[in-house]
Amino acid sequence: MQGALLDVVDHPIRLLPRIDRVIPLDIPERSIFLRLLRETDAVALTDAYVRNREHLARWEPARTDDFFTVEAAQARIQTSIEQYSTRAAVPWLLIERCTGDEHEPERERIVGTMTVNRITWGPFLSGSLGYWVDRELTGRGVATAAVGHVCEAARASGLHRIDASTLLDNVGSQTVLRRSGFEQFGLAPRYLSIAGRWQDHLLFQRILHDED
Repeated sequence: MQGALLDVVDHPIRLLPRIDRVIPLDIPERSIFLRLLRETDAVALTDAYVRNREHLARWEPARTDDFFTVEAAQARIQTSIEQYSTRAAVPWLLIERCTGDEHEPERERIVGTMTVNRITWGPFLSGSLGYWVDRELTGRGVATAAVGHVCEAARASGLHRIDASTLLDNVGSQTVLRRSGFEQFGLAPRYLSIAGRWQDHLLFQRILHDED
């Protein structure tokens, strides 16, 4: 299935990002970039979720131990790749390149995910943004920089609108969205099951093609 991602996925309006596209982020004292998810990312993705399990528990659906396994990551990756190949989602990863030394070579690790999913073509041309950033990198501008690039890629692909939602007390994520050009347009009671209970969410959107 990965071979299907090696070619540009076309659309009557524009193109989805190529699998080999890399977008560097301008983050002081860090080497971080965006790239698309690959089949070979299961181990690194598992490590990232295990490392951030406590950090993410407050903001994500309740996870069982099975979620934090390589096998579960492989299944999620396969689903994401299939969604990408059908133009239903664009799954980005945040990658940090860590400088090596004489004892350990340079290495890369996953420090977040950023996905445009539920993409609808036709007259709607819309997608939904979801993301998280590693606990060590919060407050450094990583999410804001990445959201900006992902929205630009969505715009170049022909999407007209991106929406997102946050818990009422997720002020950090609300700040990221507002800095990235999103506007709040509503409140959805008991919108998603997060941390084991149905919770209200603020709704945000960014209109992409009326910005010319």
